[in-house]
Amino acid sequence: MAKENSFDIVSECDMQEVDNAYQQSCKALQQRYDLKDSGSSIELDKSDRTFTVLAPSEFVSNQVIDILNTHLVRRKIDLKAVTWGSPQDASGGQVRTVGTIVQGIDQDISRQINKDIKAEKFKVKVQIEGDKLRVSGPKRDTLQDVIAFLKDKDYGIPLQFTNYR
Repeated sequence: MAKENSFDIVSECDMQEVDNAYQQSCKALQQRYDLKDSGSSIELDKSDRTFTVLAPSEFVSNQVIDILNTHLVRRKIDLKAVTWGSPQDASGGQVRTVGTIVQGIDQDISRQINKDIKAEKFKVKVQIEGDKLRVSGPKRDTLQDVIAFLKDKDYGIPLQFTNYR
């Protein structure tokens, strides 16, 4: 019997690197002359995987998010890994913006990836296993073609390819 080759499609984010980017952003926020006394702040909740930005206005909130995004990119975290909500009014005339760190592939995107792979008629099997996908097939070249195909597509979340066997 022929050996099956496979790989997993996952969407993960290194929380240590996210924490490092958060710490650097907090320092930058305290040192920037235009934001130093603005009353803006960033909070990271590791258990909920969320960022909370408090700022006096939406403009300042966007500047704080830009600082955080800059430090995330420096730490090699894809910006698609954080989905930002719309700014909401908070107490004291502040504006609160919440960003959620994506962890895992949700069912809708999993089905879309599966559908796209089947539409290209690759000779592989795709199994949805919770928040990841397992792609298996007899030829490694076909699996590499699937990886190249998925890298060209945009699903709104960062995809990683692991356990290539």
